[in-house]
Amino acid sequence: MNNRLLVIEDNEQNLYLMRFLLERSGFTIIGAEDGRKGIEMALSCQPLAILLDIQLPQMDGYAVAAELRKHSDLDKVPIIAVTSYAMVGDREKCLKAGMDDHIPKPVRVEALHAALSRWLPPGALLPPRAGGA
Repeated sequence: MNNRLLVIEDNEQNLYLMRFLLERSGFTIIGAEDGRKGIEMALSCQPLAILLDIQLPQMDGYAVAAELRKHSDLDKVPIIAVTSYAMVGDREKCLKAGMDDHIPKPVRVEALHAALSRWLPPGALLPPRAGGA
């Protein structure tokens, strides 16, 4: 089964945290540091889901989501915003841009796993392994 998740995140520490949390649950993490690279990676690796920051260099997460949704081979891939944009209306703005869900930063592991559980096939999300990756 495909276990690849694409994390489009320009902050190295945030990418490290996402990698740590998600590899413990059995995923292979592919990272992209900007929106354009993220689009290229999504098309080439066909991820199970995309975790997308909004504040990115070159093009923001809203534009990235809109561009990803133009590709028919990615139309079933869930896009989950992982962002510090957590004010009233930010979730709706993400959904309008083509994202499927919204997780505010700082990321809580429970919220991350809950969002993935909503969008991934049954059995894709394994219980985290104790002791790290």
